[in-house]
Amino acid sequence: MRFPLGRLFLTGLLAGLLPACAGDRPTNLGAREGVLSPCPSSPNCVSSQAADERHRIEPLPFMGDPDAAFARLKGVLAARGDTTIIEETPGYLRVELRTTFFVDDGEFLLDRQRRVIQVRSASRIGYSDLGKNRRRMEEIRRAFAPTGSGS
Repeated sequence: MRFPLGRLFLTGLLAGLLPACAGDRPTNLGAREGVLSPCPSSPNCVSSQAADERHRIEPLPFMGDPDAAFARLKGVLAARGDTTIIEETPGYLRVELRTTFFVDDGEFLLDRQRRVIQVRSASRIGYSDLGKNRRRMEEIRRAFAPTGSGS
């Protein structure tokens, strides 16, 4: 069976480039005094703490016990096939969110006083994400939303 040299070259090239799509894990993430890292100027980030509409997304509201709500969010994230929890401290989760070729970074911060969970999701590389981070956070919102009489 012959394997054309061009196909072999292309396969090798793609195998070498795909790991680069993941990018390096950022070192500037994490909640500091109740605030998540700001979004960069590029459109590939959303945050519930962003002041500008381009990056702004609503936080996840909850009713009832804050710790139970945060545990429920953790369950929602664990049920997703594209999500890996990277860091967990009381009231804070940092996750990697994978697509076919890319890795994005998500953060969730429990805001007990406002009774919401602050969210942030950003692409590691590139300029535009074609709205992927926003769509993914909205999927998580729908899965987190209480059904029936609330939580």
